[in-house]
This record gives sequence, C-alpha cells and structure tokens, in this order.
Amino acid sequence: MNLKNILAIDFLLLFAALILTVFGVLFIYSSGTDASGTVISDEYARQIVFGALGLIGALAISLANYRRIYNLSLYFYLGAVLLIAYTLIAGRDINGTRAWIGVGYFGIQPSEFAKITTILFLAWYLDFSRRSTSDLKRFFISLIIVFTPMLLILLQPDFGTSLVFIPILLVMTFVAGISVRYILFLSLLIGLSGLIFLVPYWQKNVLKISITAFTMLGNIRFIVLVSVFLGIIFAIAFFGYMRYSKRYFYWIDYVSLLIIMSLFTAWGMGKILKEYQINRLIVFIDPYVDPRGAGWHIIQSVTAIGSGGTFGKGYMQGTQSHYRFLPTQSTDFIFSIFSEEWGFLGGALVFILFLTICLRLLKIVRSTADPFGCYIATGLSAMYIFHFLINVGMAMGIMPITGIPLLFMSYGGSALLSAMAGIGIALSIYVRRFQF
Repeated sequence: MNLKNILAIDFLLLFAALILTVFGVLFIYSSGTDASGTVISDEYARQIVFGALGLIGALAISLANYRRIYNLSLYFYLGAVLLIAYTLIAGRDINGTRAWIGVGYFGIQPSEFAKITTILFLAWYLDFSRRSTSDLKRFFISLIIVFTPMLLILLQPDFGTSLVFIPILLVMTFVAGISVRYILFLSLLIGLSGLIFLVPYWQKNVLKISITAFTMLGNIRFIVLVSVFLGIIFAIAFFGYMRYSKRYFYWIDYVSLLIIMSLFTAWGMGKILKEYQINRLIVFIDPYVDPRGAGWHIIQSVTAIGSGGTFGKGYMQGTQSHYRFLPTQSTDFIFSIFSEEWGFLGGALVFILFLTICLRLLKIVRSTADPFGCYIATGLSAMYIFHFLINVGMAMGIMPITGIPLLFMSYGGSALLSAMAGIGIALSIYVRRFQF
C-alpha cells in the first residue's frame, strides 16, 4: 500500500473509535475502584492490552485490500459457526451463559466475531446473487445465513448478542434491494411475536389481574385452534389468488401467515427464554414490580445517570459505582458510570462520537462503487447503531436489559477486538471506495 493510500484512511472514523476506547479504559478503571480509592479490579489493564491489539489489528486490516476476503468469507463464517457450536459443548459457563472458550485469563467469545463473519458472508451472498436470483430466494437464504449462528447463540443462552443479528439482516437485505414486503414481514413477525409473548406476563405481573383473552395467548391448544382457522382462510385465499390473481387475496394470505407464525414464535420464546430473561423484559415495563431483584439494575442505572446532572460529579467521584450499587458496571452499565461522573455533557460527547462513526460508515455505503463493500459497510453500521441504541437505552431505562455491551467502551476483549476489526474493514473499504 503506497503513501497516498495511507493518507486516504478515514482518520475521523478511526479517531472516534479510538477516543471511545480510551473513555472505556478510564471508566473501567473508575468502576474497579471502591469508595476508599482502592483498586479492586485489574480489568482496566487487560482492556488497555485489548485496545492496543485492536488498534494494531484495525490498522493492519485497513492496509490490506478487503476484496481478498471475498472468496474466503464462507470459510470465516463456517469457522465462527463451528466455534459457537463448540462452546455449547465445552465452553466456559460464566453467569449461566456458556459463550466463552479458553483457559484462565485467556478466553474468547466466538459470538462476538461471528457478527463480523456473518456480515462478510451475507455481503458476499447478496453480491453473488443480485443478478440471477429471485427476491424471495435471496431473502430465504439470507435468513438461513443469519439465523444459523443466531440460534446457536440463543442456545448458550445469550439473548442480547443473538438480537444483534436481526438488524444486520434487515438493513443489509434492504440495501441489497430485496423486496420491502419480505423485510416488513420479518419485522412485523418479530414485533408481533414479542407483543403476544409479553402480554400474558404483563397482565399477571404488572396489572395484577387475570384477563382470559390475554392468558389464552400462551395456551398451545388455543394457538393450534386459531392457527387451524387461519390456515383454512389462508388456503381459500391462496386458491383465489392462483385462480384470479387478485392482490387482496395475496394480502389475506400475508396477514394470516403472519399471525400464525407470530403465535407459534411467541410460544417458542416461552420455551427457550430463561426465567431471568423474562423477568428482565417484565421489569422494563415496570422496574418497581421487583425493585430489589430484576428491577434493581434499571433503578440504580437511572439513579446514576440522573445524579450526574449537567457536568457530572467528577472523574472517580461517582457514588453508585464506588459503593457498588450498580451490578456489571464495567460491562453492561459502563454508560451509567460515565454519565454519573461526566454528566449530560459527557453523555452527549459519547452520542457525538457514535454518531460520527455511523455517519462515516453511511458515507462509505453511499460512495463505494463495489456492492460487496457497500453491503459490508451497511452491516457494520447496523451493528454499531444497534449496540449503541440498546445499551444506552438500557442504561436510561427506555430499553429492556439484554446484556448487550457498549462497543469500544464496555469491558471485554472479544467485543473490543471484533469492533476494532470492523473499523479496520471499513477503513479498507473507504480507501478503495472508488475501485471496482
């Protein structure tokens, strides 16, 4: 790579990621200090190592031509899927989740790297199939590509990480030109399934009453009965569409299938999700349902952010963190500690830095001449935006607790290394955005 290409790197994108990483190290150190000023955790030291390795890796990747991984993307993807499957068998169990492999301090979380490899392979497929395959087939195969690692991660169980794959799929297929009706169907299926799943728990735990219609939503016999009825409607409408080619028959089938699949998906969620995961969703609606249990995280996080005011209490002066009121404060709730000590202005700075990353990635999406590079940048944008919105929303009490880290800032080697690898790939695409 010549000097001209080196100078063409998007330094604004790189610096935004680097500044967030530095913030992360500072506040991981703060969160690892108790009220007396004693350092009780060496997580910050390990994060410095991860950050240095991530920066070196990002720069090394940016110097290479990303097109070289075009024909290797399948192997990266399969390798990540096999590693995730291996964690289900021989992985390390941490806090009830079997998602890590390794010995002692050295360990990796394959699911973090699977997000990148899935983006690469899906980008390859969408580029490979864009001229010769129908939209329905492209979307169906894209579902298989994304749902394979996603379902394996859900079995670990890691509900938060598995969710990240959904926006990646939706945004990448949209930019790839797949029909909106297929993307909309999946979006509505996810939303409606979540609503059907939560309603029975909401009326039981929040309203404290029993409404028969809501309770029946979790009854498999009721679900089967409704599905049979809608299945008959679907068959009649399908026959009508094939016979008369009227669009309203198509949409009757569309809605009928959506409701049937939503009912069974919601029932399946009840079988897969653990009790603590369900409780997290319930306390999102009302954290005071269980203020000293599942609702404790949200209450303490909102308290920490609110107590920071405009300018914050000052670095290393936060009470929620140093008195250990907030659990998992170096990972899931790093933004809460940051906002308590640096206030609204500090939080706004984090918003600006993430906005900078997303805007630079969107510039790559708009300007690159290579569809493969465009799709990769799109997937990376979806990943970074989703992580930010869910984690910060979770800390502010406007999103359910899912265990999704704040990329670059939360403690975790695998998350930081994969996030920096994504930046490196984006930099490589940016330098070569006019080459195709």
